[in-house]
Amino acid sequence: MSLSRSLPFIWDHPLSKGRRLANLGRFARWQVRSRLSAGPHVVDFVDGARLLVRRGQTGATGNVYVGLHEFEDMAFVLHALRPGDVFVDVGANVGAYTVLAAKVAGASAVAVEPVPATFEALLGNVEINRIGGLVDARNCGLSAEPGELIFTGSLDTTNHVLQADEPGFADAVTVPVTTFDALAADRCPLLAKIDVEGYETQVLDGAGAALQSPALRGLILELNGSGERYGYADEALFSAVVEAGFAPYRYEPFGRSLQRLDGPNRAGGNTLFLRDVPFLAQRVRDARSVDVRGVAF
Repeated sequence: MSLSRSLPFIWDHPLSKGRRLANLGRFARWQVRSRLSAGPHVVDFVDGARLLVRRGQTGATGNVYVGLHEFEDMAFVLHALRPGDVFVDVGANVGAYTVLAAKVAGASAVAVEPVPATFEALLGNVEINRIGGLVDARNCGLSAEPGELIFTGSLDTTNHVLQADEPGFADAVTVPVTTFDALAADRCPLLAKIDVEGYETQVLDGAGAALQSPALRGLILELNGSGERYGYADEALFSAVVEAGFAPYRYEPFGRSLQRLDGPNRAGGNTLFLRDVPFLAQRVRDARSVDVRGVAF
């Protein structure tokens, strides 16, 4: 994350209210620390969880600066999940959501990360948090059908499936691909986060059985226009998920409220798609309080 993006992100973040200078100080200290040593560096996360973070890991360093990079959605995962639940993290990157689900909330997690180098970082975070018994980590991709796909390998949180007409990347990697339904065949998750840089349509095309299962109560989907590179429109994806029985929401962590939306969540990159909302509303109301650097919610 560039300086021009990092500073407004920190300044405006909900977890910076009343502690902007402290979080800007963390940003400054990280810049020094990460330049003195390539890392990975061990940093405190939430409720005893830790993350291994390297310089340039955009999503992970956001957690270093403010505590929870994607505050609303990460808080929803923390409040909605319980031990015994299953969480599927598609496009897990280094595993921040997986750590929150398994280490903090106590749920089981299936973490899917196709890029081998990033997958190794994910495994490091599983190991340092001692959650190997709760996490099924898969070095693969998801699509509508099993097979293979070619991914970029050095774009951090924006690694994506390469199109045939896209300029070549020297570090591109070919990885095996399965389907969401095959992944969840033994046990359908309660929640799934799908952040695959525009390939969400293909992932959900391979999730027909899961989408019909009442066990799946929520999806966290990124709708930011990146599907256009594959010829997919956010509007079509939005309509397909709604037709499967989900409705768009955003979460307000301090008030523990689920707020119905008329369309995608324009306040952030992710939209919550939920069903059986009374069940989820009761879950988040009853959840234990989480403290992130002195801010309880």
